[in-house]
Amino acid sequence: MKERTLGTKLLLALVTLGVLAYFAIQAVRYFGDPLTTTLAYRYEVELSTALSGYVVRDETVLPDDTSGLLQQQRTEGERVSAGGVVALVYADQASLELQQQIQSLQTQIEQLQYAEEAALGAEVSLRLDAQILQTIRNYRGALAADRLDTAEDYGDELRSLVMKRDYTYSDTADLSARLAELQSQVNTLQAQAGSSVRRITAPESGLYSAVVDGYETILTPENVEQLTPGQISALEPDESGLPNNVGKLVLGDTWYYVAVVEESEAQTLEESGTLKLRFAKGVSQDLSVELIHVSEAENGRVAVVFRGDTYLSGLTLLRQQSAEVIRQTYTGIRVPKEAVRVRERTVTDEDGTESTVNETGVYCIVGMEARFKPVDVLYSGEDFALVRSTLDTAEEVTKSQEEIRLRAGDEVIITAYELYDGKIMGN
Repeated sequence: MKERTLGTKLLLALVTLGVLAYFAIQAVRYFGDPLTTTLAYRYEVELSTALSGYVVRDETVLPDDTSGLLQQQRTEGERVSAGGVVALVYADQASLELQQQIQSLQTQIEQLQYAEEAALGAEVSLRLDAQILQTIRNYRGALAADRLDTAEDYGDELRSLVMKRDYTYSDTADLSARLAELQSQVNTLQAQAGSSVRRITAPESGLYSAVVDGYETILTPENVEQLTPGQISALEPDESGLPNNVGKLVLGDTWYYVAVVEESEAQTLEESGTLKLRFAKGVSQDLSVELIHVSEAENGRVAVVFRGDTYLSGLTLLRQQSAEVIRQTYTGIRVPKEAVRVRERTVTDEDGTESTVNETGVYCIVGMEARFKPVDVLYSGEDFALVRSTLDTAEEVTKSQEEIRLRAGDEVIITAYELYDGKIMGN
């Protein structure tokens, strides 16, 4: 009798513990709601390699060791034809001031000639008004971007446009008389100037650059593929001819970028497809490049040479530069890694045979239900995955299938109890 009583007590204790455990689990589920969600959004991942190297161009220095006052006639990166004037050298300050007077008079002549044309039609005045407004916007934009050199050009253009607009109110006869007077003054001053101005011209066609840094003969397209990692690290400019020049011409349309990287990184770059180079400063866009040379290894490091043929006019001031070479770009929808799940699904072949396949996807809250949306994983990061809907690659999509297409902005379920397609989700 005592044994039966003891067994009964033990059984009751076990049942009580079981009931308490059940209610504890339910309480935890109720009060510690495991349902967590997040919004999916579009995201881009770039796989890149950091570099530090040199920009190489085909360059020829324009020497000039004569005395006088130099005035550049070309802007940085401007294309100059063979025989085009790149700079003027004045014998003294008086010659320079005389030339400035001539230029001022020639500007007035141009404005008056424009005014004569404007007198023939009102549409010219309207066009001038539009040009003045646009130039004001450009001027303000240049000031906001701290581009004072560009702002100065816009300022000169604005003054010229305002003068032209002012002249449109003058009588045509007065304009003709004023034009003749100004032209006479220009002829007189040009006769006085005589041979006090010397022109420096371009020996061949190219892009003008006012900066000569001493690397023009050290780094050339001919020797760039012969450089070793040690030689690149020890590069020094040749400063012997720096003071006696008026700038240089950048020839052709091709440029190069040479840098030193680890041998393993170079192998990764060789295996990549399209490459883009992003300079740390000086260029606001990514430039398409081709890896054309990898040197022999030297202490586990190699010299790599990239070649580009776009945007050369914007690279004339760049030499020693940090950059990133982007070897792969993935664009998709970002979701947490925990939200990506694999489920089994039964499919029926055309002959009626059933089979079970694994399907990758994410659960999203649609209305009050959990809906499984199949995806392809494009990239897996440390705590996120970049995915796209499998329907994005389908040729035809039915209306019912559209409901399971994953889109940016969908509410993705990260955690939840007993998750399955069609489950009613509470608040």
